[in-house]
Amino acid sequence: MAWVLLFLAGLFEVGWAIGLKYTDGFTKLWPSIWTILSMAASVWLMAIAMKTLPMGTAYSVWVGIGAVGTVIFGIILLGEPANPGRLISISLIILGVVGLKFSA
Repeated sequence: MAWVLLFLAGLFEVGWAIGLKYTDGFTKLWPSIWTILSMAASVWLMAIAMKTLPMGTAYSVWVGIGAVGTVIFGIILLGEPANPGRLISISLIILGVVGLKFSA
């Protein structure tokens, strides 16, 4: 169950990272509310997952999910480049996250 919570925490991290772009410096109400709620949910879910998972593993997986998801949504939503270097780097992060999961 801790891994599911950690995965959800990572998804909320993606939500707030992407949400920051839409807040326009926290000057737009609804994107700002979504971003703040996503931040709180992400940290809360990660804290619950860390009750049973090793801290270093949990934090690294959380950051990895957030980084990969943010890059993917940046490519899809914001037209950021999807060049081979970025895609290889994302693949390496995913490999690291999977490695941490199976070695925990």
